Amino acid sequence: MLFYDTSDLIDGEIYLRLDRTAGENKEKAYLPAYYFTIIRSLDRAEIGKCDLRIGHNENTKYGGNIGYEVFEEFRGNKYATKACKLMFSLAKKHGMDYLIITCNPDNIASRKTCEHSGGELIDILDIPSWHEMSKTRKTTCQYRMKL
Repeated sequence: MLFYDTSDLIDGEIYLRLDRTAGENKEKAYLPAYYFTIIRSLDRAEIGKCDLRIGHNENTKYGGNIGYEVFEEFRGNKYATKACKLMFSLAKKHGMDYLIITCNPDNIASRKTCEHSGGELIDILDIPSWHEMSKTRKTTCQYRMKL
C-alpha cells in the first residue's frame, strides 16, 4: 500500500505529526496504519496521540479505523474531534467512503467526540473473546462516519 504525504493535516489550532506508518499484518489481521502525535499549533505542545487504520475488516468492526487519546491536561478543548476530522481527509485519499470509530460505552467524552465528529451510533456490540479488546472491556459502541 502507498502511504500519502500527511503534511496537510493541519487546521488553525492543531496539526498531526506523523510518527510512523505500519504495513498490513495479515497474521494478526492488522490493517495498514498511520500513527500521529497531536500538536497544538500555538506552542507546539504535544497534546495527544491518534492513529488511522486504512480499510475494513473484522478487527475494525470492534476496534474501529481511528484511535485517539488526548492527554489529561489538554482535555475539554475538542482536540480529539479536530484530529478525527483531519484524519478524514487522509482516509478519503485512500478511497474510503466511511470510517468506524468505537469506544467504551461508559466513556462519555469519547462518545461525544464520535458524535461531534459526525458519527452515527450504529450499535453497541459484545466484544468476542477472540478479540484483543476483550481483555479490557466486554462491549463497544460502534459509530459510523460518512466521508
